[in-house]
Amino acid sequence: PGARALENSTSISSLPQLTFCRLRTHQWSDLLEEYFLRSAGACSDQEVFLLVLVCSSPENRTRRNMIRQTWGNVTDTRGYAVLTLFALGKPASVITQLEINEESQEHRDIIEGSFIDSPATQTQKIVMSMEWTVTFCPHARYILKTNEEMFVSIPSLVGYLLSLTQLEDIYIGRVIHQAVPDRDPESPGFVPISQYPEDFYPHYCSGTAFIVSQDVARKVYVAAKEVPVSVPPDIFVGICAKKAGITPIHSSRFSGEKHIRYNRCCYKFIFTSSNMKEDELFKDWREVSDGKDCSLLETYYGLVSCRVLTYFDKFKQFNIDTIKNEALHFAD
Repeated sequence: PGARALENSTSISSLPQLTFCRLRTHQWSDLLEEYFLRSAGACSDQEVFLLVLVCSSPENRTRRNMIRQTWGNVTDTRGYAVLTLFALGKPASVITQLEINEESQEHRDIIEGSFIDSPATQTQKIVMSMEWTVTFCPHARYILKTNEEMFVSIPSLVGYLLSLTQLEDIYIGRVIHQAVPDRDPESPGFVPISQYPEDFYPHYCSGTAFIVSQDVARKVYVAAKEVPVSVPPDIFVGICAKKAGITPIHSSRFSGEKHIRYNRCCYKFIFTSSNMKEDELFKDWREVSDGKDCSLLETYYGLVSCRVLTYFDKFKQFNIDTIKNEALHFAD
């Protein structure tokens, strides 16, 4: 009852419990407002090797807790510090905002923008995340941007990053080539020619998960003031990277939007898998983090198994979609 009374009498911006930080923004300031719940001290007491920023919806506390209990619970790999934080926009409900405030007080791992979280504000969330990184975590060597529906193999990813000989200009993920802007005015993803006149987008990494080095995060943030926020968030980063002279590097160990069928040794090798169900996430993480290594042969057969089963899943879904379409046409 007290919470409902508060909902009727109090706006989100006036809640006294929230800690805000005022930051100056650039030409997107009319879209990305100047305040956000910041967790500013999260990076202050450690030298972070990998900062993981998980884009999350405000209402999805259950999903955030699942990540905290599984792959997001990794704080150290091979002696290198890993820090996982959640980036979200403001919910429409004051009750949800109160719950986020409690969650932030408990975990100290939430960065919250003052914009309303919606499909249309995901690019603002990227800008906010980059701004937070260069402001409050400038010594993090690498930044992984990912989404809450993903599985991430942190040990595999850290091992890969430690093997890199190139330490700057790192922008790695599943690279998308020659994507075309959506010119349909009726589409939610519509991008007018006035905002982006080119026929093709530059090469960019799928927004499901990609890695940038700290210098690239800074360059993307600086370039962002010259890029229209109307383009999708992953493409936005790709355009900023191109303006900064950064070329994306492809790695097939990032799944993109595909759900990779589970195999223990496969999941120990790949970096990500998309569209993870709750029971899957807990079970797969428990097995992958069992401490048992996979031999080269086991890894090879695991990858073959993953690829074949994932292909069959895709083929099966294609057939189901085809049957549905034919049934609809038949009904017409």
